[in-house]
Amino acid sequence: MKPPLIILSGPTASGKTGLSVKLAEKIKGSIISADSMQVYRHMDIGSAKIRPEEMNGIPHYLIDELMPEEEFNIVLFQKLAKKYMAEIYARQRIPILTGGTGFYIQSVLYDIDFSKEKTSDSLRKELETLAKTKGVLALHQMLAEVDADSANSIHPNNIKRVIRALEFYRQNGYPISRHNEMERQKSSPYQAAYFVLTDERARLYEKIDCRVDLMLEEGLLEEVRKLKDMGCHRGMISMQGLGYKELLDHLEGEISLEEALYRIKRDTRHFAKRQLTWFGKEKDVIWLDKQHFDHDENKILNYMISILEEKGIYHAQS
Repeated sequence: MKPPLIILSGPTASGKTGLSVKLAEKIKGSIISADSMQVYRHMDIGSAKIRPEEMNGIPHYLIDELMPEEEFNIVLFQKLAKKYMAEIYARQRIPILTGGTGFYIQSVLYDIDFSKEKTSDSLRKELETLAKTKGVLALHQMLAEVDADSANSIHPNNIKRVIRALEFYRQNGYPISRHNEMERQKSSPYQAAYFVLTDERARLYEKIDCRVDLMLEEGLLEEVRKLKDMGCHRGMISMQGLGYKELLDHLEGEISLEEALYRIKRDTRHFAKRQLTWFGKEKDVIWLDKQHFDHDENKILNYMISILEEKGIYHAQS
């Protein structure tokens, strides 16, 4: 019998966090965050990080693990996630991988082996220099010419991933998108249920806009100001997160607050669209469309548990 693994993913602002806690309470689960921003301390509001009082005593992992100046990447994520999964299994609990970073989820679900991938410091530096001299859009266009699928799924401002995709193509002679597609065909070493929570597009976009407004009310600008005072700058991986780079531009006098908020909302909507495209390509996904459940969380939860019982991942106590 393969070890059990539950994945609860979906686009930003779809309601994954609250649902994951309720699911964990029902099935004796522990939650591992599959989010590239919630891992950082001092980055709470902009990352929509769960508050301690919202955890309801459920163990959470990969939240507040790193300082903003530290680099978090997929290799480190996979290493830490597997370590915490071993701890969760040892405690007779079920790991629930929750978050919207699809490639992170894929790295664990299919146990992708990163040890054989080639790296080249000189090539990476060359591409980083190109980004600085010609701009991020020029670098993104270079990617589009050799790997259109990756270019469509990676935002031009995500310089690290753009460089990684170009680096992969230069070293292997074929696109990283093809590599990822091949990895998707691998069978998982886990008895897994891969849920994707979503909603009708207009409703999702409205929630994104409202959430950005709420983040500002809760002190997002002050959070970014404190990070800036700590020495955080746009060259850091952490400060590339949505909401942080735009408000940093505002604090440095490059754009108005109104323009910053417009960009955050626009780019978050685009990000949600790219997330949905990613999940649409994943195999064995179980879609949880909220409108099909009358936006009733209990109905969604009951459906999820019925699927888990059917797959032998969870057995209700008689």
